[in-house]
Amino acid sequence: MSISLDTIIYNAKIITVDSEFSIIDKGWIGIHDGKIKHLSKMPQDNELPDAQKQINASGCIVMPGLVNTHTHLPMTLFRGLADDLPLEEWLNDHIFPAESKNLTPESVRWGTRLACAEMILSGTTTCCDSYLYENYTAEAVSESGMRAVLAQGIVDFPVPGVPDPTENIKNAMEFVEKWKNKCQQISPSVFCHAPYTCGPETLKKAKSEARSQNILFQTHVAETRLEREDSLKKHGLTPIQYLDQLGILDDMTLLVHAVWIDENDQEIIKQSQAKISHNPGSNLKLGSGIAPVPDCLNKNILVGLGTDGCASNNNLDLFQEINLAAKIHKGYRVDPTIMDVITLIRMATIDGAKILGLDHRIGSLEIGKQADIIVINAKAPHLLPMYHPESHIVYSVSGSDVIYSFVDGRCLLDQRNLTTFNLDLLVSVFSGKMDF
Repeated sequence: MSISLDTIIYNAKIITVDSEFSIIDKGWIGIHDGKIKHLSKMPQDNELPDAQKQINASGCIVMPGLVNTHTHLPMTLFRGLADDLPLEEWLNDHIFPAESKNLTPESVRWGTRLACAEMILSGTTTCCDSYLYENYTAEAVSESGMRAVLAQGIVDFPVPGVPDPTENIKNAMEFVEKWKNKCQQISPSVFCHAPYTCGPETLKKAKSEARSQNILFQTHVAETRLEREDSLKKHGLTPIQYLDQLGILDDMTLLVHAVWIDENDQEIIKQSQAKISHNPGSNLKLGSGIAPVPDCLNKNILVGLGTDGCASNNNLDLFQEINLAAKIHKGYRVDPTIMDVITLIRMATIDGAKILGLDHRIGSLEIGKQADIIVINAKAPHLLPMYHPESHIVYSVSGSDVIYSFVDGRCLLDQRNLTTFNLDLLVSVFSGKMDF
């Protein structure tokens, strides 16, 4: 072939996650100018175009990069700081005080770098983040080469970086204005922490601003039973009913956690076309409960997967969330047929991309889409033999099996080596216990 490409990945077992969930047993992908230009079975004569970078992926699984629909990147700073506590005690007695004492622009920048390194090393190429000092998070994400939807957090009390809570929405929208056209890989968003930390006027104003910019609005909601009970006492409404009454719910609203939602709540979510981020690891660790994800999926509510922050998980390996989500619902419902492997892989890729409004660009391997791709080494005892590669993705693969990662065709992980960060430097910065 006479054409020339930037990168080719060949001899690969390719899970495309296209509309037919096509799997190519032995195929190749050609990348040029950040996009997938070729995707097909290997030619009979094995003759391929020239390329600057050639990866022989024999014995490997190639698939779209994972999409983490909810995290707080700088919370790597608080990994393992407070464990085995209910959400309210964990948040109010430990995390909020630690944030007030320790968050600075530089700590946020370094915490984000550590998080991005962890995600790249474990197969995530896109994340949805919300936190404080988000400009510094955005700068670090930009350094990493990852793709991200980012939001400056909004709460109705003083926080690091926003000592005057009356400035919270102004601060958040300044972030949106700064980043909406600044970096191809970064999309700004709006995030209200929760209905119990943001008053009704804050919620309505923030959502109005998000609508005016046609960008995603995110909020934690219905995470714990106590939150639901408090909402019923205070408003006479469930948290979902409350948000609906305020006019918050629509197809550009991402509801994070949504654990304590009943049939009526689910119907409201369905009718509004709001989306859900399911964070099973965090919900289980904090004892928050098990979200009714199978019921939501049966109602055609779009659900993606998230890790939440490292302080409540305590890692950012989305393969662990895939595995956990596949198993906990089967056990809880006593039904091994629910949450099948194809559903889980879609949740972690194309459905996550849809939730973030990026499915026209990423989430599946198709000609014309951006080359956000990961390569998984399947030549390991825990991945042999291989009858169905999609089964291994859900039940056997871990993040450490990822050997290459690409975003927009740029190689961020090359044979387990980070290309945008100095891992030794990161390790030296964070070695030992932080003074928190």
